[in-house]
Amino acid sequence: MPTPPSHHHSDLAPTNPFSLEPPTRWWRSWWRSLSPTRQDRLAAIAPLVSVALFLVAIAASFWYLRTEEQEREQDALIRAVDYAQQRMRLRLLERQEQIMRLARDVATEQVGTAEFASRAETFITQYPELQAITWINAEGRVIISQAAPTVPPEQLHIAALPLPPGPTFDVFTAIRQQPHSVYLQPLARTGMPVPMLQLQVPITAGTRFLGTVLIEYSVDNLLRYATPTEVLSRYTVNMLDAQGQVLSNPVASHTQPRLSLPWLSFKPLKAYTIPIMPVGDSLSMSAQAYRTSPGLVGNGLFWLVGSLSVLTAWLLLGTWRHTGKRLRTQEALVAETNFRRAMENSILTGMRALDLHGRITYVNAAFCQMTGWDEAELVGQLPPYPYWPKEEQNSLMLKLKDELSGKTMPGGFQVRVQRKNGSCFDARLYVSPLIDAHGQHTGWMSSITDITEPNRIRAQLAASHERFTIVLESLDASVSVAPLGSAELLFANKLYRQWFGSQTGGHLQLLQQAGILKTSPQEDDNAISLRPKVRNKNAEVYWPELGKWLEVRSRYLTWVDGRLAQMVIATDITARHLAEEQAAQQAERAQTASRLITMGEMASSVAHELNQPLTAINNYCSGMLSRLDSGSLTESQMRFALEKTAHQAQRAGQVIQHIRSFVKRSKPNRAPAQVEDMVAEAMELANIELRRRNVRLSHHIAARLPPVLADAILIEQVLVNLMKNAAEAIDHGGRPEGQRSVELLVRPKTLEQRPGVEFAIQDTGPGLPPQVLERLFEAFFSTKSEGMGIGLNLCRSIVESHSGRLQAQNLYNGSEVTGCCFSFWIPLADPAALQEDKDTHPQQ
Repeated sequence: MPTPPSHHHSDLAPTNPFSLEPPTRWWRSWWRSLSPTRQDRLAAIAPLVSVALFLVAIAASFWYLRTEEQEREQDALIRAVDYAQQRMRLRLLERQEQIMRLARDVATEQVGTAEFASRAETFITQYPELQAITWINAEGRVIISQAAPTVPPEQLHIAALPLPPGPTFDVFTAIRQQPHSVYLQPLARTGMPVPMLQLQVPITAGTRFLGTVLIEYSVDNLLRYATPTEVLSRYTVNMLDAQGQVLSNPVASHTQPRLSLPWLSFKPLKAYTIPIMPVGDSLSMSAQAYRTSPGLVGNGLFWLVGSLSVLTAWLLLGTWRHTGKRLRTQEALVAETNFRRAMENSILTGMRALDLHGRITYVNAAFCQMTGWDEAELVGQLPPYPYWPKEEQNSLMLKLKDELSGKTMPGGFQVRVQRKNGSCFDARLYVSPLIDAHGQHTGWMSSITDITEPNRIRAQLAASHERFTIVLESLDASVSVAPLGSAELLFANKLYRQWFGSQTGGHLQLLQQAGILKTSPQEDDNAISLRPKVRNKNAEVYWPELGKWLEVRSRYLTWVDGRLAQMVIATDITARHLAEEQAAQQAERAQTASRLITMGEMASSVAHELNQPLTAINNYCSGMLSRLDSGSLTESQMRFALEKTAHQAQRAGQVIQHIRSFVKRSKPNRAPAQVEDMVAEAMELANIELRRRNVRLSHHIAARLPPVLADAILIEQVLVNLMKNAAEAIDHGGRPEGQRSVELLVRPKTLEQRPGVEFAIQDTGPGLPPQVLERLFEAFFSTKSEGMGIGLNLCRSIVESHSGRLQAQNLYNGSEVTGCCFSFWIPLADPAALQEDKDTHPQQ
């Protein structure tokens, strides 16, 4: 309600607003004179005006202080860049002096290419800014170049090649005319490798120019290692070329601040550039600093006023953000708890937690599934636990005491666990302490893994290993394993230990006697070097100490520790060796019997062959007696008759001698034999049978055939049998007179890269049917009713014992069979092969 006017005037009459009263009393009077509406407006506007004036004052103060601080920072930037330039100049001069000393050593021939490479590598390793050091001769050809691994391949200087045309070669030409050290900074171009600062130091001997030493600096490394760390940490530093192009990556530790008010923006200070001496204007250092703060860190009043100005606004925002963070953290905690719970329930390892008194405080689903007990039945239980077997409770209680006292083994320990249904399984228990958020020890966490199946597999492996050992110990062969180059015996079975003891001597001797392993002395007289030599066939050796023949086999294997080892298996083959000797004797008897059978079949022909000279001798003797009786025998006629008689007697003797040589029993004796002699002997014996059957025998022997390694009698037997069979085939085939011929061809032939001689017997008989060709060389198979079936089989055995091949094929004229051809091949005589044959048959 408004005041009555009379009363109002009575209060204000004595008041004079312009009187000299105290200011507070004047302010109070003026405020009371305002209406409530104006008072509310002023109350709302006054804080805004005061805040605005405060902000203006703060902005003005900040602008003034920022301007002053920029000037100080610019001065600090200039001083820092000048200091960095001095450091870089001293570093370049120091490297230049070192390279000049290297050039003087090269000029005085104190340093060769090897020493130059070594010292250059030392410089490059010791000073990271050096990228390459190259020695160039007076003709501009690169002698040697040593570069850091980081230099791109296209910037490498290849030895023995001249410098390519370009700025480097131009500088080299200038130095050759006026020797002095010159720096060169190539321009940076897009798409080209990062340029490097080059320095060429002349190599001179007196007035004679010998070349230059080219040093290439990495501009990045020069900036990084030559610039002081405090400069790089405060400013953005670049290296510029003569055109102002950036040659290096900027190095700076500060970034643009987040605050970006129009009146509070942090603009970079003016860049300061200074040339690098002694390079000159072609290389400059440029530095620039960013103001990361308004420079009022030390002004506590400024930060106090600013903080109080925004405190009210930030309190509500900060509280709201804090509340939101707490809600998000709580949600993340719940999600993490659910995730860990799901992970624990999904694993197959049982988890159990105990407190310090042994009470179960937690079990996971896997533990409940293992034991069959529910979580409610287990949590809160004290020992003895329901999953302990009754017969093992005492031992498990002792282990629990050790667990609660902290005496746990890192690898865990094995326990027996009883399920709810009464069955048991093996488990391995691992224990670790439980530490809460305050670092207090609150209990123990145990993880349990079912190891019943691994234990079963381990037991099976042990049983398998035992069976394997029993088998090896029971073998009738000696088995030993030893690493290469060592006298250690890794394994030896029972029979090896019985024969050779428990040392590697028997192992190595078996290898040496078998020719699988040879030893050769090294520089050290007490050491031997083992060099393996692998054979394609098993070796047979005779062991005098045992009186046995042993078959030695060897193979290489990787032992369990990764070493290369050699296993040797020695089998007793004494019985087999004796059987082979007996078989050889039986084969020899069979060969003799075959020759006797052949001569028996040829008996009539031999008798007819002997009948002619005997008849002639009888006729000559009878004629001489008749003439003696008549007295008409002259001395010349008697001489003629006696010469004829002696010739016929010699002919009969030769026939008998050939037959005796062919049928007599003798030991196999392979030796170099002349092909012509063997063929002549065989043809003389076979020609008797062929003439009896009215078959013509012709032959062709290649000239200058070398000797072959063979038993001449056995090869003659093969030739006689084949030629006789050819004559019988012609006779049984009923061939006419013009088609009854056998031809013997002897010619050189190389088979499987081995030179040898081929013997081919071709006839004009009816040939061989296909079913006969398939079984031709089988034992006791014959196409003749009176045949024994051992002739061709024996012939093949004889040829194969000479490392040869025997084969048969029909001869055709178009589709008509015109005969058959038997051919065999035996190798030429070779001294090495002859020696090996003697080694293989020591008793022959």
